[in-house]
Amino acid sequence: MSNGPLAGARRRLLVVEDDPVINQAVSDRFVAEGYDVARAWDGPGAVAACAEHRPDAVVLDVMLPGFDGHEVCRRIQVDRPVPVLMLTARAEESDLLVGLGVGADDYLIKPFRMRELVARVSALLRRVDRAAALARGEVLQVGDLRVDVPARRVWRGETEVHLTPTELDLLVCLAAAPGAVVTREKLLAEVWGWDGATGTRTVDSHVKGLRAKVGPGVVRTAHGVGYALETDAPGTAP
Repeated sequence: MSNGPLAGARRRLLVVEDDPVINQAVSDRFVAEGYDVARAWDGPGAVAACAEHRPDAVVLDVMLPGFDGHEVCRRIQVDRPVPVLMLTARAEESDLLVGLGVGADDYLIKPFRMRELVARVSALLRRVDRAAALARGEVLQVGDLRVDVPARRVWRGETEVHLTPTELDLLVCLAAAPGAVVTREKLLAEVWGWDGATGTRTVDSHVKGLRAKVGPGVVRTAHGVGYALETDAPGTAP
């Protein structure tokens, strides 16, 4: 199995927010989602924490003591490019453009739903992962299942499996954390881009098609929750 960003390692997240209640709530939610979370409460602390923890993504409030989130974003991007989602209480287009101009990848306007924040960060990491995979020609290997991400081709053993684009995206999402259950809601957000959607039948129907093509024992159902890609599936091609 590859050791790249899609290989299923716990993701590191830095949460920067001067309001202690919001900081705690956001951090707790991401910990519950399976992230390793570091925290900071002001501009200088954010830059130092980013250098120390080298997070995979940063959730960054704009209004901070010391210096603001725009300056934080500018400084951390000089050290090492890192995906940034900015939190702002201002919805004016000019303010949002400033954030994007200093290196932010996305923004969310306060007040926000926690589920939307999680989905945005997850989608941001997915986009970064896919771009990185294409850049380095990543091939994912889980058991006897092999996924050539840039070529968008899949093999089970020596037999090539022909998937639809959505089925392949679904397989790559599951392969990001082999053995771990991915909820239907997360699959909807990451594969279809449906934040907060509840169209679980859409997921179920595509999983059914994926199973029919990759063969038995590969995709496990966690009833009432979601699906997982098995790491010890039988080593016979369909």
